[in-house]
Amino acid sequence: MNRKLSIFTNGFVRENPLLVLNIGLCSSLGITTQVFNGLGMGMSMTFVLFMSELVISIFRKHIPQAVRLPVFITIIAAFTTIVQMVLQAYVPSLYDSLGVFLPLIVVNCIIMGRVEAFASKNTVGDSLLDALGMGLGYTMVLVLISLIRELLGAGTILAGTALKVSIIPEAYCIGILNSAPGGFIVFGVLGAVMQAIKNAQGASK
Repeated sequence: MNRKLSIFTNGFVRENPLLVLNIGLCSSLGITTQVFNGLGMGMSMTFVLFMSELVISIFRKHIPQAVRLPVFITIIAAFTTIVQMVLQAYVPSLYDSLGVFLPLIVVNCIIMGRVEAFASKNTVGDSLLDALGMGLGYTMVLVLISLIRELLGAGTILAGTALKVSIIPEAYCIGILNSAPGGFIVFGVLGAVMQAIKNAQGASK
């Protein structure tokens, strides 16, 4: 039971894809100007990662070593295409906002890394726990970055949706947070906080 819990929670702190492993950073800096975008990208990534690890774990013993990477990419691309088609049909505003970062899920280092390092070597149950943990950890950080940037940069929350709330007057917003440098600033601060948490955990042990 402890091992199962460890696999699931691994992506939250110990091996968080963004703040600890520092992989898959393009989307975290490119689309996190709004919470709606961060949540949409996080859910899309989680779905693709979950389904890819499921399929690859099931067929891991039948995939020849020599062609495993092309097979992995094909499987990931299939689920990414499904996500693209669903968003384009039912949530076109999100599809347009995510832009090129949506098809780039195919070559996202997080997914490629997990299917290669984990799903291809572990059971279906463990792979699903890993996918959920990594996906939720990734989504959590994306939403947090988006929340900080949207709230302090634009003064709103959930812009682009019917639930949009204006909180801070435009005159008091920090405009730089809506730009690329703002994304690096927020990411750097959160990375420092994560490192402090890990250091504190290490000291307590």
